[in-house]
Amino acid sequence: MKPRRHAAAIVAVLALLLAAPAMGQGALTARQSEALAAYDRALGDFKSILAERRRQIEAKQPLPNLPGQALYLARVAVISSYKDLTDAMPSRIGRPNKFEIPPAYFDADIEPLVDEYGKLFDIMEAPPASAQDSPTPFKDVVDLAVAIARAKGLAPEHAETAGRISLGLFFAETNGKQNVRNARSNTYMGSFQTGPSEDRNGQRKWEAIKGEIAAIDPALSARDDKEEARARGTDHRFNHWTNVRNGLMNAHADLFREIPGIVKTLPNPIDQMKLFELIQIVPTPTRSALKSGDLLNYGVSSPTIMKSWPRLFGQRPAGFKWIPAGLC
Repeated sequence: MKPRRHAAAIVAVLALLLAAPAMGQGALTARQSEALAAYDRALGDFKSILAERRRQIEAKQPLPNLPGQALYLARVAVISSYKDLTDAMPSRIGRPNKFEIPPAYFDADIEPLVDEYGKLFDIMEAPPASAQDSPTPFKDVVDLAVAIARAKGLAPEHAETAGRISLGLFFAETNGKQNVRNARSNTYMGSFQTGPSEDRNGQRKWEAIKGEIAAIDPALSARDDKEEARARGTDHRFNHWTNVRNGLMNAHADLFREIPGIVKTLPNPIDQMKLFELIQIVPTPTRSALKSGDLLNYGVSSPTIMKSWPRLFGQRPAGFKWIPAGLC
């Protein structure tokens, strides 16, 4: 065979190999084809809405109401459809990713898209100019939670657990960012993402135990007086201290009493944080589960609630889609 013909033959063979299905894989099944098409559509939609929001922001155009909602739904669709794809085609499970998301749920090739997603939310959720930051935001969360837990009668070790859980909640709500707005809601704002009524309710509950707090921790009580004066006449949700304080008092303080039992049932600290995040997301069924005396086997049938419930138990009910904690 002449060199030129030899080269042409190699090229032809390579072309056939590239065009053919992977060895042993054969033609895609109907389920595989549908899953691949659904993922491709979801990925295209995600890229499109990312590009649209970036263009609008850079052109200083007015953004639509709830500008982050379409982004969020597009990202969830990408992750959900990718899990469906890897269920149908396990060979599509790729390399580990920098977010440490299980590879079956996330294609590492789209890391730059998720980075852009985060950058856009940083812009859309930037705190208002009047927001009152704290130089010690993480310490504030822990100190407030510990003081509240002690006022609720917890022993020091369990009060420290309340502090750790609350710090986890801060990161679950806002990735540890102070005073942020919410690109997906016109109601929930601030470091603990509370609505106006929740913030007011939390403040009323704080005032009811303020005397006990002062006796337990005079320095923290003095700091509270300063922050209350600083926030007077403004939306308390955009003062980091008062929003964390009111958020904890509104949703979590009464349940701090349950921490000793929770620790026995859920010895893993991550599971403890997940439970309290469920209290933030779906409070009524989570409280019912705690009262049932059989937390791990408590049944929840509502489709809406089941979107969050598996985050604690690590289950994916048959025929039901959800994504791991930390992705939503």
